[in-house]
Amino acid sequence: MASNEEPSELPTSELGTKEFWDSSYELELNNFDDHGDVGEIWFGEDSATRIVRWMSSNDIISSTDSIVDLGCGNGMLLIELAEEGFENLLGVDYSEAAVKLAKKVATAQNLDIKFETCDILDDAAKPLNGRQFKVVLDKGTYDAISLSPENAPEKRNIYIEAVHNLLEAQGSFILTSCNWTQVELELHFQKYFKLFRVLPTPKFQFGGKTGSTVTSLVFRKKTS
Repeated sequence: MASNEEPSELPTSELGTKEFWDSSYELELNNFDDHGDVGEIWFGEDSATRIVRWMSSNDIISSTDSIVDLGCGNGMLLIELAEEGFENLLGVDYSEAAVKLAKKVATAQNLDIKFETCDILDDAAKPLNGRQFKVVLDKGTYDAISLSPENAPEKRNIYIEAVHNLLEAQGSFILTSCNWTQVELELHFQKYFKLFRVLPTPKFQFGGKTGSTVTSLVFRKKTS
């Protein structure tokens, strides 16, 4: 059960700025052009594999459902989904360089995935021109927003509203974070979402206590 106390804020970081991501993906785009290197896979391949495995093995998500990845980066999560037979895939990122890289990587693998440059915080009430999706994915984007040097709490609230408006009534929001715990995420999203499933992640032990470096949760939209 989530606590009623507000979680503390994260320290700000350059990872919360568009300038950092533009610079990072420009470098990765050049590396891909020169060497075919797709770039960094955030949280590692295992994290993406766990998400894809769960999506492929339950009876609430089908291969034809509309899926959007928010902050898609190089598109590798969607590429794994495409390789598992998912057909209706869209990746969005506010970094144009990231979208260019994702398009090139997908094209090189002959995969039909759509990518768009978009900052959903620009119009939270009607993100992506009012389109809705059966599945909304986030692997690290909420973390990056939380690290913003410019009013991170307000940006998080705008983001949560945008996700709510992007998601179909019976849709699933799959969120992976390395900065927030399950309890904190439940508290953040409790206005619009309820926890549906906790995806297993690697555990570590330190000082007699067990913890996890990554949290992966599946939320469903509240009906009332």
